[in-house]
Amino acid sequence: MQITMFYAGLLAIWFVLLSYRVIQHRGKAKINLGDGGDTEMLRRIRGHANFAEYVPLVLVLLAMLEQGGLQAWAVHAMGATLLVGRLMHGYAFSFTEKWFFGRFVGTLVTFIVLVVAAGLCVWKGLGAL
Repeated sequence: MQITMFYAGLLAIWFVLLSYRVIQHRGKAKINLGDGGDTEMLRRIRGHANFAEYVPLVLVLLAMLEQGGLQAWAVHAMGATLLVGRLMHGYAFSFTEKWFFGRFVGTLVTFIVLVVAAGLCVWKGLGAL
């Protein structure tokens, strides 16, 4: 599972940076809990939380596919695509408020990888029945 491990590591670094952006704004805006009605805080929280909601499941699916013998190029393609999508989405949420393209494409790319990985898991799982 070294391919999935590689992308998990890169994505974890991005997650830490998104976490730092939330913490940084909490200190600046003096917000202890929640978003405090601050739209910047809300955007940073949602960018961070959205990552936490989708990435773990996709990584689990990728790990199972890699372990199940999916070709390395396919695991790399999905891992790299997920990474680019999450970078675009996270940047759009945490670093700027006007980059709708990044948010839209990042979301779309994440869903595509999720659906493809899920479909491949079902397909490979059916072969075991």
